[in-house]
Amino acid sequence: MAQKTIVIISTLDTKGSEAAFLKNLIQERGHRVILLDTNTGGEPSIPPDISAKEVAEAGGWDIEEVRRTKDTAKVSTIMIEGAIKKVQSFLDKGELDGIISFGGASNTAIATAIMKSLPFGIPKVMLSSMAAVPAYAGGYFGTKDIAILHSVVDIAGLNPLVKDVLKRSAGAICGMVEMGGVPTFLSEATQKKGLIALTEFKFSEKCCAHVRHLLEENGFEVIPFHAQGIGDRAMEDLIGEGLFQGVMDIVPAGVGEELLGGNRAAGPKRLEKAGEMGIPQIITPCGFDMLSCGPLERGDRGDPLWISKEIKNRKLFIPDSFRVQARTNAQELREIAREVTRKLNQSKGPVVILIPLKGWSSLDKEGMPLYDPETDQAFIHELKVHLNPNIPIIELDLHLNTREFAEEAVRQFLTLHKLEKSC
Repeated sequence: MAQKTIVIISTLDTKGSEAAFLKNLIQERGHRVILLDTNTGGEPSIPPDISAKEVAEAGGWDIEEVRRTKDTAKVSTIMIEGAIKKVQSFLDKGELDGIISFGGASNTAIATAIMKSLPFGIPKVMLSSMAAVPAYAGGYFGTKDIAILHSVVDIAGLNPLVKDVLKRSAGAICGMVEMGGVPTFLSEATQKKGLIALTEFKFSEKCCAHVRHLLEENGFEVIPFHAQGIGDRAMEDLIGEGLFQGVMDIVPAGVGEELLGGNRAAGPKRLEKAGEMGIPQIITPCGFDMLSCGPLERGDRGDPLWISKEIKNRKLFIPDSFRVQARTNAQELREIAREVTRKLNQSKGPVVILIPLKGWSSLDKEGMPLYDPETDQAFIHELKVHLNPNIPIIELDLHLNTREFAEEAVRQFLTLHKLEKSC
């Protein structure tokens, strides 16, 4: 087995014995360990490979200045920035195969911030006593592939339970790096084939299944993302890393959810990275016909106006008490259209918008609860008013979830892809 390089992030003024125990476990597997110290409290109890002094200097500060600073948020930022630079230098040299850390709230926040700077496919393990706290867990993950193990006990001292969770964490990171190598999606063969990002959710299933099949028939590798907010945020990050040669954005709904406060909000940068990278995009309005706003009782707890009692006067799809899809109104669709055009007008690459006139989702179809073609026209009209005239809007007398619509979407994408390759 080839030796791998694993970085351990720790605060060695207080966690030296635990870090040494973890380091020894990984070395026993035959791997190289780089121990990086992010402590700002004092001298380390064991020698690091990268000292807190070096980390602070990489962050633009002297370690003694850092220790005198009372602003803990600023101190954390300095050490995170410095550690990211140190870790990135190993990555750039091809000497980073995995990264691991352990601790409570502060260590978890700092270590996962560092891990988030690394690309998809680099193994990342966080052993944390904070993993089960709902208010923080999502922030630790973000959109990155970080494996978080709940320590249950506080990681303080080498008692039998701490030793056990450290052993399992060592096994996790060693297993990951031993199974890895260069992430398969970055292999030369896959890159030659071409990776295409595809957004989808339950209400676009038939369309997306056809799109996937047709693109694969044309020699592309399709990577689907669940457009539930986090999935499409992750897609934007990976597009920014240069992994994709095009985007079939069948469900850009996260733009509307972000704008109006829905449950599937995808962040302020949604629908921007593909344009920045100049790769071909196919856009449909799927998901703009609804807002995810469950549970229905939220209006009694002072949530935004659109989740108030007014929502009960709308067309609704309620599969259960937790999940509620509310039909968007004309004013909301006009707002969404303006936000979509603002983003797409900045695109450096080719874009085509396809509008299925017989409905934008399985819920927006004749006989279904959110069907409202007259309201859909508000979006289309606003789109035509504000969109760069060089971006085609193609209206099709079809429903989104038909094979014919998927065929046209793929046909348009292949044209854009050939155009982009010839430039």
